[in-house]
Amino acid sequence: MNDDHIRAVVDNLAAQDKAAVLAEALPYMRRFSGQTFVIKYGGHAMGDAALAQSFAHDIVLLKQIGINPIVVHGGGPQIGAMLDRLSIKSEFIDGLRVTDKSVVDIVEMVLCGSINKSIVAAISRAGAMAVGLSGKDGNMIRAQRVRRTKRDPESNIEKILDLGFVGEPEEIDAHILHNLIDSDIIPVIAPIGLGPGGETYNINADTVSGAIAVAVKAARLLMLTDVSGVLDKDGKLIADIAAGQAHELIADGTITGGMIPKIETCIAAVENGVEAAVILDGRARNSLLLEPFTESGVGTAIWQPEMDI
Repeated sequence: MNDDHIRAVVDNLAAQDKAAVLAEALPYMRRFSGQTFVIKYGGHAMGDAALAQSFAHDIVLLKQIGINPIVVHGGGPQIGAMLDRLSIKSEFIDGLRVTDKSVVDIVEMVLCGSINKSIVAAISRAGAMAVGLSGKDGNMIRAQRVRRTKRDPESNIEKILDLGFVGEPEEIDAHILHNLIDSDIIPVIAPIGLGPGGETYNINADTVSGAIAVAVKAARLLMLTDVSGVLDKDGKLIADIAAGQAHELIADGTITGGMIPKIETCIAAVENGVEAAVILDGRARNSLLLEPFTESGVGTAIWQPEMDI
């Protein structure tokens, strides 16, 4: 284990506190050694240089203690900025960017180019080998067009929405990911998929991370967001939720807005074999380490239905 990386996590603690942190973490390090974590990287953590550097160091530390991290990243703000710079208009329907041919070309350029390579470079500078991929590499993500309908409130007629080249994973071929894990290389994945006719699809990064977590039988799906986790109706953090309870919290209005699709991704992951999916605050330094390696954890963990929480 690289002392520099451990020091970066605990450099603000007193000597006895450092020892306590390491003693608490050790059983969890042993438990997760050899297992895979899929990390969805996005939000404010991507846009802040200091947080981006801290993220890269956390990913390297995970790798050095025997965990296999797979990073899936978004890039909505960067895509929007590039479209504005090129005077290309785009709109959102139900939180999804309408993506015609001109827009999907820009999406692919930004996600697979500047964003993906900057994450790879940051991880490399932090001391590990990383490689940037999109879902088109090795036919890793085979996608289909997203189908959405909306009911007209006046006529009550349900209309099919055309979102263009917006896709969702149909099948994940994890072969290339297993090969990279076996060779000690950290995969960094842009959420671009390949359609049946060779067309390029822009896919929501949360959805891709969940599908990949299931495909590689990950122990954890860790989703970095701009909130501390799921809050109850009094504004207090809910630390643990069983998958069935998560459905209930959506139904009773506790979970609302943009948190709903994230939780639905987490539910789908744990119901298909991932041990736990965790909503984490990407704005908090070292949240990737505090969640799996401390008894209390951070954020909100959604567990398999049969897990004792």
